[in-house]
Amino acid sequence: MTLRSRVLILVSALVVLVAVAAASVLHASARADRRERARPGGPRIAAGRLALAGGAPRVVFRNMAWGPHRDELVSAPADDPSGPRTASGVKCLRFHAASGTGVCLQAVHGPVQDTYRAVILDTRLKERARYDVPGIPSRARVSPSGRFAAWTAFVGGDSYAGTAFSTRAAIVDTRTGRLTPTLEAYRTVKDGRPYRATDVNFWGVTFAADDRTFYATMATRGSTYLVRGDLRARTLTTLHRNVECPSLSPDGTRVAYKKRVKGAPKDAPWHLYVLDLATGRETALAEPRSVDDQLVWRDNRTLVYALPGDYGADLYTVPADGTGKAHRVATAALSPAYVG
Repeated sequence: MTLRSRVLILVSALVVLVAVAAASVLHASARADRRERARPGGPRIAAGRLALAGGAPRVVFRNMAWGPHRDELVSAPADDPSGPRTASGVKCLRFHAASGTGVCLQAVHGPVQDTYRAVILDTRLKERARYDVPGIPSRARVSPSGRFAAWTAFVGGDSYAGTAFSTRAAIVDTRTGRLTPTLEAYRTVKDGRPYRATDVNFWGVTFAADDRTFYATMATRGSTYLVRGDLRARTLTTLHRNVECPSLSPDGTRVAYKKRVKGAPKDAPWHLYVLDLATGRETALAEPRSVDDQLVWRDNRTLVYALPGDYGADLYTVPADGTGKAHRVATAALSPAYVG
């Protein structure tokens, strides 16, 4: 092969590579442009001001609809979550709020890989503090008074349905800034005895109104447990088996959660239940599908949660007493909090 032939082959190869690269860039640009355009039939969204306290009751959630406000916190009337949305400009992967304080779990896009952080927000969604999150965020909660915030991150694995994952559940005092980066720092009591194990994981914190008591999931040796935490004593005590992602009712008497049921598919193993903390009685809820979410109590009678939808997720409600049936109340929505 002559030198000229070799040069021609090299030039031809470079031309092909440049063409492929240009086509890839154009394709990515077109895809990004499509994502920035609102789709026909989607929710009505307009930029505006959003507050976490005061005014008429509202529901605030992550907007999942494609368009310029994708992933932003939006608000809608509490009694009409499918109504017009007001977009805040603040983007969150997970969110929760109470008493004018919010916690927003965000992705920080880097040149090599993404990192994550938890941002504490004031009532006008202004940043008060931020904390590094050592994994992919999955759950977020604020205590009823707004004093404490919690979040959970996957350190390994990407689904509660599997067993090869590790989690970190953190709690911060939003007044003092004191952070407990992992509940593994607390002393655990299981079945009345001190318990320590290398495989312990915690996730799904939910707070009581006394600014002391909270509940969470503990996993160890292939089983999950509902644990009651004490913020002052820094202890965790097991209460009930086979509980994941608990959510305490506003009156503090019941916990809603997802529970693994026998015979269910491995990739959809959960059913929703409510546990009466005084009697230990479990009530199965009228949602027949598997739900991988930490439920939110709209009030003492109704629960709200997300299921997969055309835009990523939709919000549904179901009665907390096991009667009735599930209803979709908002499309393209995730991680709701009721404010106002």
